[in-house]
Amino acid sequence: MASTAPREEDLLMEDDEHRPSLNRALLHRSATNNTSQVAMVGSNPCPIESLDYEIIENDLFDQNWRSRAKADQVRYVVLKWTFCFAIGIITGIVGFVINLAVENVAGLKHTAVSSLMESSSYWAAFWLFAGTNLVLLLFASSITAFVSPAAGGSGIPEVKAYLNGVDAPNIFSLRTLAVKIIGNITAVSSSLHVGKAGPMVHTGACIAAVFGQGGSRKYGLTCRWLRYFKNDRDRRDLVTIGAGAGVTAAFRAPVGGVLFALESLSSWWRSALIWRSFFTTAVVAVVLRLFIELCSSGRCGLFGKGGLIMYDVSTKFDDLMTYHLKDIPIVVLIGVAGALLGALYNFLMIKVLRIYSVINERGNAHKLLLAAAMSILTSCGMPGLAPCRPCPADGPPSPSPPNGSCHSLNRFRRFHCPAGHYNDLASLFLNINDDAIRNLYSTGTNDVYHPGSMLAFFVASYALGVLSYGVVAPSGLFVPIILTGPPGRLVAMLLGGHSGLDHGLVAILGSASFLGGTLRMTVSVCVIILELTNNLLLLPLVMLVLLISKTVADSFNSSIYDLILQLKGLPHLDGHAEPYMRQLAVGDVVAGPLRSFDGVEKVANVVHTLRTTGHHAFPVVDEPPFSPAPVLYGLVLRAHLLLVLLKKREFLPAAERYPKDYVAGRFEAQDFDKRGSGKQDTIDDVELSPEEMEMYVDLHPFTNTSPYTVVETMSLAKALVLFREVGLRHLLVVPKSCDRSPVVGILTRHDFMPEHILGLHPALQGSRWKRLRWQKGAVAKQFRSLLDWIATSG
Repeated sequence: MASTAPREEDLLMEDDEHRPSLNRALLHRSATNNTSQVAMVGSNPCPIESLDYEIIENDLFDQNWRSRAKADQVRYVVLKWTFCFAIGIITGIVGFVINLAVENVAGLKHTAVSSLMESSSYWAAFWLFAGTNLVLLLFASSITAFVSPAAGGSGIPEVKAYLNGVDAPNIFSLRTLAVKIIGNITAVSSSLHVGKAGPMVHTGACIAAVFGQGGSRKYGLTCRWLRYFKNDRDRRDLVTIGAGAGVTAAFRAPVGGVLFALESLSSWWRSALIWRSFFTTAVVAVVLRLFIELCSSGRCGLFGKGGLIMYDVSTKFDDLMTYHLKDIPIVVLIGVAGALLGALYNFLMIKVLRIYSVINERGNAHKLLLAAAMSILTSCGMPGLAPCRPCPADGPPSPSPPNGSCHSLNRFRRFHCPAGHYNDLASLFLNINDDAIRNLYSTGTNDVYHPGSMLAFFVASYALGVLSYGVVAPSGLFVPIILTGPPGRLVAMLLGGHSGLDHGLVAILGSASFLGGTLRMTVSVCVIILELTNNLLLLPLVMLVLLISKTVADSFNSSIYDLILQLKGLPHLDGHAEPYMRQLAVGDVVAGPLRSFDGVEKVANVVHTLRTTGHHAFPVVDEPPFSPAPVLYGLVLRAHLLLVLLKKREFLPAAERYPKDYVAGRFEAQDFDKRGSGKQDTIDDVELSPEEMEMYVDLHPFTNTSPYTVVETMSLAKALVLFREVGLRHLLVVPKSCDRSPVVGILTRHDFMPEHILGLHPALQGSRWKRLRWQKGAVAKQFRSLLDWIATSG
């Protein structure tokens, strides 16, 4: 057990005016710590565990590796690439099906509403619109609440936490996958202000996780080759690949999908994973292209190019994509505005999610009532107050348009206007999100939208984006954020002739700025936008606006995904250590009492320890007569102990070690493979007779003989870097002197959490926020300087 006596180098130096007596230690450790290991997954609390990424080395596994043939290694490599190909095919098909369903379900709804509006049946149109939305959203919320709560939300925070080493039940189950697909189709079709991108990322990760299960004994889907993937390391790689494939399926952006997984999701990356991920996203892009070609002749109902957000502003519009040096200040202004609005967006959303969590905790009925209230609020945002505008005379030629729109593909909505006119606000509200984005990104449409309509759409999109995400249904954030940014057109409208930027270009920059201010991603968002618009001329401006928006917004709060991670209680380890961690040694945070086993342990002691603790690993210490002095032999996992107890094969009547190679013929490495899903073994499954309880078990063959260790005097910040970069679940702390127990304690993910550290050492609470206070002060000073400069310039 770690000593709690403070050392001189551990003392926290405070400002002189707050310095206490020199006779009293400045670093205090509280007696108890009540932090919990329960997180919110979807809308329900659930226990969480860490993943085992460490390679275990012991007599049994070494024996298995030495006996593996070259052919098995070739099969393993071939299977990895085959899985990537299959993940790409299935994710591409699922992405197409989701877009096809949304286009047809929502398209039929909008067509019927438009027909009633043209016949002046306004109330009938409203009740049809509101009633259809209510039914669709209640269906999505019902299957989410009753069938798979883990399918709620975007799923990106859960995927990010998993790739960081956090496991939560059911986030990748087949039930979650089915609810995610069906629920997202109905939620997006219900006109709720949510998107498909986040759920597609989760869907791709679920598809990949299914391949990483290593088959299923329950359904007879087992194969000797699939056992290679029954470990957390290979599953982590597959989930990373599947998440990137999901982004590609949402936006047809293969390079952006790889970069999104690299920049935003994955905590561990290597070149081999880039190749496999890029191959998978390329397969997804090809599959989507094939289906789009099949649907080009109208065989897919209302599905068109609008099903996948893509608006070509390439060479034929190059004259409208030009910009000059005088336009740079406008771009900077858009970047700063997107940062401020994005930081406020994140702040408001977390506040709303806290309120929604209180409502959702009251039961499924309250979840459905909240969904119904949001559906009614969304449906009542009818754009009836917007004025009618004549159809643009210079619009692109088209045959007789459907539904009274000015142009084909439902580009503009007639709504309640006479023939030859359109309602610009209805063209945005009464459209699928993809088509609304295409309308806003349109070049050569500077006179199409009224400033009042742009302002109304921005306010409504901003508010609905904040309010809609917490509804218990599969819902994404990416597309609503994109939709909220394009009213940056309003900036160009207000500047008038002072800017030569096309309004469609300003809309694209507005989306990029708002994405940078909320998601805090730069490279991946930049590439996704370029792939969406198919124009490299935008690259310098998009890069500039993203860098500005992220830099400014980081001064206020974290990205929306990181904030949701914190709100859910998922213990995500950041890549950097907090400053106060450098003032602590690992011995200051390890908790006792430490439970360990002898190399040859009595069965009753093993059972008692497993029943009375929830620890997932235990040090194995050799003591006399097996060692001249107590020495650390290694670390044994709880799952391996349970397997040994359940097998009952190798119990010994006396405390002695197994002969050499004795266990290798009775256990195989695949016996210790980790199950991907389903019921896991527990200590309650162990049934032993009194005679067996009095026997002994030799733990040496099952113990990891090379666990990672750190000395107790190492700084906590340094230990965090090792823990995260290697992907550990347990980190043993050994004493500095040799006259003590060979193990001081075990560091787990929980020990690096700020809540745990500050619970043990409350005196550090003030220093945790020094950097944040400095950031806010610096931003305020810069803002005042900017106001002074504007005043003097005026």
